[in-house]
Amino acid sequence: MAVKIIDHPLVQHKVTLLRDKRTGSKDFRELVSEIANLMVYEATRDLPLVDVEIETPIAKTVGKTLSGRKLALVPILRAGLGMLGGIERLVPAAKIGHIGMYRNEESLLPVEYFCKMPLDLTEREIFLLDPMLATGHSAVAAVAALLKRGVKIESIRFLCLVAAPEGIELLEKTYPELIIYTTSIDDHLNDKGYIVPGLGDAGDRIFGTL
Repeated sequence: MAVKIIDHPLVQHKVTLLRDKRTGSKDFRELVSEIANLMVYEATRDLPLVDVEIETPIAKTVGKTLSGRKLALVPILRAGLGMLGGIERLVPAAKIGHIGMYRNEESLLPVEYFCKMPLDLTEREIFLLDPMLATGHSAVAAVAALLKRGVKIESIRFLCLVAAPEGIELLEKTYPELIIYTTSIDDHLNDKGYIVPGLGDAGDRIFGTL
């Protein structure tokens, strides 16, 4: 499994603002969207291109356009929705699926309550979105939900803002072919399963809930 850390100065600057407990919900939502927007540049770096002939107002020329399979964006509800808009602005033709999960606060394991996908999901490259990779159980369950619907593991890319070593280890053990994109590998999980130093509960901070 490959873990690709996106350490562009603009990304790191915005992540620092995101972590700050003084950052309110409005600014937090905007930062999550902006960081996701910047991350997708790196996550799409290896998409294949094909030559195409066009005519500018001056002359004919050969340019590049995306070839091959199209994209699907799959946020893990609800926090993953915060990343969706920033990526969608760059790939507006992508189709969107949703996986709804919540964490059982006692077992720390995910409980799936909703899954709705595009009909042509297996024909697309999948960007699985979740701001936090903490224990890794939600990510593992989300990948399993995609595989159950016929998606190949090599077609899935997991994008998260911050990750814990424990979550990376579980994903690596379960799905060694998966590629993870993140801005930071943090120190550890605390006894409640939260990333340290992390950025708190991403869903609550995005939506202003407790």
